[in-house]
Amino acid sequence: MIKASSPIQRRLSLSLSRHAGFHILQAISLGAIFFTYIFITHTLTSNLSTHPLVSNNQTFIVQHVKLTSYSIHKQITQQNVLQDDHNPLPPPINHITKYMINNSNENLQEFDILKSTTLARRFKKRAHEFFKHGCKVRFFMTWISPSMRVFGDREFIALEALFKSNPNSCLMILSNTMDSDYGFQILKPITDLGFRVRAIAPDLDFLFKNTPAQSWLDHIKNGKRNPGKIPLAQNLSNLIRLAVLYKYGGVYIDTDFVILKDFSGLRNSIGAQSSTRSGNWTRLNNAVLVFDKNHSLLYKFMEEFASTFNGDKWGYNGPYLVSRVVERETTKAEVNFTVLPPIAFYPVDWTRVGGFFTTPVNQVHRSWIEAKVDQLNKLSYGVHLWNKQSSRLRIEEGSIMGRLILDYCVICNVK
Repeated sequence: MIKASSPIQRRLSLSLSRHAGFHILQAISLGAIFFTYIFITHTLTSNLSTHPLVSNNQTFIVQHVKLTSYSIHKQITQQNVLQDDHNPLPPPINHITKYMINNSNENLQEFDILKSTTLARRFKKRAHEFFKHGCKVRFFMTWISPSMRVFGDREFIALEALFKSNPNSCLMILSNTMDSDYGFQILKPITDLGFRVRAIAPDLDFLFKNTPAQSWLDHIKNGKRNPGKIPLAQNLSNLIRLAVLYKYGGVYIDTDFVILKDFSGLRNSIGAQSSTRSGNWTRLNNAVLVFDKNHSLLYKFMEEFASTFNGDKWGYNGPYLVSRVVERETTKAEVNFTVLPPIAFYPVDWTRVGGFFTTPVNQVHRSWIEAKVDQLNKLSYGVHLWNKQSSRLRIEEGSIMGRLILDYCVICNVK
């Protein structure tokens, strides 16, 4: 016998039927999503692997598709681009992102200088205030490094020697990390003696504006230019020195260059690192640059930097760059600069700089050191210490560097 169900039972039965229908619909929906996912992934992978214009960029996308569901979601739009007959290639890899993936956190701090901070945007005004009281010579250095790398005793030697030989000059250090309380304390022993040195965070947009450097900076920021394997800090320093001299004029020196003479008599000069026996230069270097404001050669250096930049070759955007440009320019009729011989800025080659740090072992060695110091005092404007090779060397008593530092220090804390 079939019994009539009560209203409560009918509602319960209806509710159960609805729940069952919902679960069935849910299962069907999940299954459809799963098969759609498999189909899309397979189709994208197949299209990329069989497309006649497969590139490294596409391989990069395939790798990301296989990583996470988030990556798949982000790449579906790019798949549509791939299937468009009018635009078969995906957007280029953002080189900054790739650089960040492949480098350590320490190296990534190089990119801090690319940020437009409130302090950096005050660069123009602060530079004007620093220079407005007049300087016999305007000197510039760059210090682009992670905060954990200290502006140390060896760099301080360069500051002391600069003011010993050029006491009425000014030194601006373009640096984010040094433009801080930490940097102020480091420079305080020099400023307490009345010398004019100041670290100022650079405004790259201002410095590079209306120069070829601006397009390079824009491409680096938006990821269209590959920074390369060479630390970005090194190449930024190569470019900043050109831009700041173009804007203000003066003298740029590396932090491992020990000045021995007054620079006020130099104009529009660059030094040869090496030369032939007949006196023809074979390579120039950009560790010391002396140029007037708006000098055309500086503009050509920046043009070369922006148009031929290679972040994977050491020195390509620095010493080799200035060598390439000067070699071309010297063939023209109007030449408004001087190439100084190696003895002026680079009296010792980087392969032999260790000999400048060792104590004399006998009388012959002692006599050679005496003669070398005398030669440097007479003929050289300074000594490039090639810090990459010499930074860990101790300055031994009686050595060439020991003698020079005692003569050209203002605080005289030799280490």
